[in-house]
Amino acid sequence: MTPDTVPLAYPFNGFTDLGLADAYAQAQARPGLTRIRLPFGEPAWLATRYEEVRLVLSDKRFSRSEATRREQVPRAFARVAGGIVMMDAPELTRIRKLAMQAFTHRRVEQLRPHVRELSHRLIDQMIETGGPADLVADYAMPIPISVICELLGVPMQDQDRFRVWNDSLLSTDASAAEQIQRHLGELAQYILQLIASRRAQPRDDLMSALLEAHDQGDRLSEPEMISLCIAILVAGYEGTSSQIPNFVHTLLAQPQAWQRLQREPERIDAAIEELLRFVPLASAAMFVHYATEDVQVGDTLVRQGEPVFASIGAANRDPERYPLPDELDFDRDARAHFAFGCGMHACIGASLARVELQESMRALLERLPELRQAGPVSWKTQSFFRGLLTMPVLW
Repeated sequence: MTPDTVPLAYPFNGFTDLGLADAYAQAQARPGLTRIRLPFGEPAWLATRYEEVRLVLSDKRFSRSEATRREQVPRAFARVAGGIVMMDAPELTRIRKLAMQAFTHRRVEQLRPHVRELSHRLIDQMIETGGPADLVADYAMPIPISVICELLGVPMQDQDRFRVWNDSLLSTDASAAEQIQRHLGELAQYILQLIASRRAQPRDDLMSALLEAHDQGDRLSEPEMISLCIAILVAGYEGTSSQIPNFVHTLLAQPQAWQRLQREPERIDAAIEELLRFVPLASAAMFVHYATEDVQVGDTLVRQGEPVFASIGAANRDPERYPLPDELDFDRDARAHFAFGCGMHACIGASLARVELQESMRALLERLPELRQAGPVSWKTQSFFRGLLTMPVLW
């Protein structure tokens, strides 16, 4: 084994910043995929270039569900995600087709006024209370949990329970396994009760629409409904609640970018796409993909049965796809980024996340133009996603 093929210790990123580790750029500069060694399981390949990542994420010759049938699965954390995110076609294709009937553009856009009003109401509360405020707890966290509960038809008084369940499911703390399983059971039971309630009295919400979705008589089963709702909760809540402060932290570190968006609010939607490309949310490539046959990935022949990880954060900084990738450029067309995944595992809630990010950032820029950091921040260290745990701000 040559020095170039000795597996590198992975993950590369740390938890106390939002940067992309230099090791990713070094991997992109070398031919072929990178061999990595993770804290758990066997060595694996790592794809870092844009086209290689696209292939691994979208080619049906790579299987995520294979990992559920193996014991020595390589992984970065003691716990790994399960449910719908570990399915393959055709099972996943069928569920996505039914879910997309319910997760329509109309339903998402109907939530935009709710997001806008909530954002301004939270800012009102911050101003009334006076600074410093915690941008995470006082602003970023309440928005997505309120929106998801509105989407699913969850009563306001139950939103705090959803937050506890979500935080537990995203924890990478192996010592909390028993509590996590208990919370998962509680959440599943709660969703079953919601399903029963909507069957008895349908409403204009996502849960009712999911129950009505059908394709030639085929419908979502209760286990599929539970898995889908849990995926919507986890991805929808944690992604947005992390990226709002992540984006603000990034912009405040580049004051000219913050000031430009104040002068040119029409650039906010494009800026959100560039920030999604620029800020690597995941602490590591999260999902392992097993080759079901020999597959040529760039300069590397991946043999049948070999595991491959695909780094979205690195692909979004591939200089072959995005010139000067380490620069934040609001004039760049970044819409082809992989922040919401790619292929059959592309996030079905991407349009909702965009609405939340657009309206929450627009409200901050409009209402708090002098927003600034008011002390040291703290970081999440036991989660699949990187981000700020606390962010004190003044205005």
